[in-house]
Amino acid sequence: MSDVYAESTTGADPTDPATLARYTTLRLGGAAGRLETATSADEIVHRVQEAERREDPVLILAGGSNVVIGDRGFPGTVVLVRSRGLRVVGEDADTVTVRVEAGEPWDDLVAATVANGWSGLECLSGIPGSAGATPIQNVGAYGQEVAETVTGVQVYDRTDGSVGRIDAADCGFVYRGSIFKYSDRWVVLSVDFRLARSPLSGPVRYAELARALGVEVGDQVPLADARATVLRLRAGKGMVLDAADPDTWSVGSFFTNPVLELEAYELLRERAADLGEPPAWPGAGDVVKVSAAWLIDKAGFVKGHPGPEGVAISSKHTLALTNRGGTASTAALVALAREIRDAVHDRFGVTLHPEPVLINCTI
Repeated sequence: MSDVYAESTTGADPTDPATLARYTTLRLGGAAGRLETATSADEIVHRVQEAERREDPVLILAGGSNVVIGDRGFPGTVVLVRSRGLRVVGEDADTVTVRVEAGEPWDDLVAATVANGWSGLECLSGIPGSAGATPIQNVGAYGQEVAETVTGVQVYDRTDGSVGRIDAADCGFVYRGSIFKYSDRWVVLSVDFRLARSPLSGPVRYAELARALGVEVGDQVPLADARATVLRLRAGKGMVLDAADPDTWSVGSFFTNPVLELEAYELLRERAADLGEPPAWPGAGDVVKVSAAWLIDKAGFVKGHPGPEGVAISSKHTLALTNRGGTASTAALVALAREIRDAVHDRFGVTLHPEPVLINCTI
């Protein structure tokens, strides 16, 4: 990926191989103390163990699409995960289980499953990053999330030095999270996905996608049609990587959709009474998921809203905070995120939480 990072970043030398801006979709972040590449699961374990013997802090970095790295970089060892490949490890008449190496580019995997007639990941097309990152944040979009298809995750346990498997039931999957997200105990080595043998998508759950496909919610469509439509929708929001388009120089959605208890949701409705009904979806139990994009827009932050020092809200999607090049810095990006979070809280009483992992920076 380093060949597309030509823009300068504040506090970072883009020609320095250790500059982490070269390895993130935001194109921001300072230098690594030490940068090493691992091309297999064994190499990942070896690199981490070597760093631990040196008493170095360790950062595992693959696609760099869901991480915000501070301008001072990371003082320890950064392991670039570049393992590749997938293989069938189980099958029956109705399903196939594939084991995917952590560094496999996610959209390459989705394309392969669609081509093979395996259903379950098609609505996750176009998401940047690696397969190993998907269980960490329980990646989801357009009505699908990986928790529905993951059967297990092969990991290196840094606590006891063992390599083993964590079954899906023990991964602690929640909305955009898991046991892996805020813990450095486990290093993901590969992921098992169980997919349906079917030329059709799963039932379409997302209203926007159903409209774009010209079907009803709950209908099924050919896998290739679902993938092509999702890619088109994502591209229209700047959510498919394009080296020439600064709207894609982001981590995708910067904030998660708030999940509110019913009492908090009713208070939000009262505070937003002059703006109409907040877009919301009932969740499991007495909770409601609310549109973060709507809250941000109604708090006065529209598409294209400029921030300080070369950062801005995407001109295509309110939830994406973007690096516009030139003097942009992580400090400027998190300042914009902080401004948005505080304004939404002041206006609606709802606290937005960042979706990406923040390294040596905070909002």
